Amino acid sequence: MFLQRPKPVKFICGFIYSYEDVYLKVKKIMRKKFGRIDYESQIIDFDFTDYYYKEMGKPLFRRFVSFEELRSPSDFVKIKLWCIKIEKKISQQGKRKINIDPGYINEGKLVLTTTKDYYHRIYLEKGIYVEVTLYYKNKNFCDLPTTYPDYRTHLYKSIFLFIREIYRKQLLNG
Repeated sequence: MFLQRPKPVKFICGFIYSYEDVYLKVKKIMRKKFGRIDYESQIIDFDFTDYYYKEMGKPLFRRFVSFEELRSPSDFVKIKLWCIKIEKKISQQGKRKINIDPGYINEGKLVLTTTKDYYHRIYLEKGIYVEVTLYYKNKNFCDLPTTYPDYRTHLYKSIFLFIREIYRKQLLNG
């Protein structure tokens, strides 16, 4: 039996922030590090939880981007650790100004990285876990019992479906 390498995946990143200038600064840094962005969502109000209010204030906003270059799933430990460094670099008085959530989309799922363990998360290395947040079935992304409330929305799923189509075209065009 031969081991198969996984197909490359579509690098996506979610951001939660209070100030657009902070988001724009981080987006510029990430473009320099990871290359061209081929999708950027509209600004979305983020009011699904008050978890970030004490640290980042309110109102909060959310955006998603995807990067043109496809990556190996094994890249995401390094990517998450790099994003944590950027969050710390941008922070003031120990409080983050932006939350950066890297992950990926492939044909069957949306995967997010995290530093927090829980029963549905798989440990990779260096303090980084991954979780399947949504799975693809019958032409749509579907929830799991552990899917975050905002990721259950039609708006988010429509964004991820659009990014998935970009990804599928990239796979077809080699």
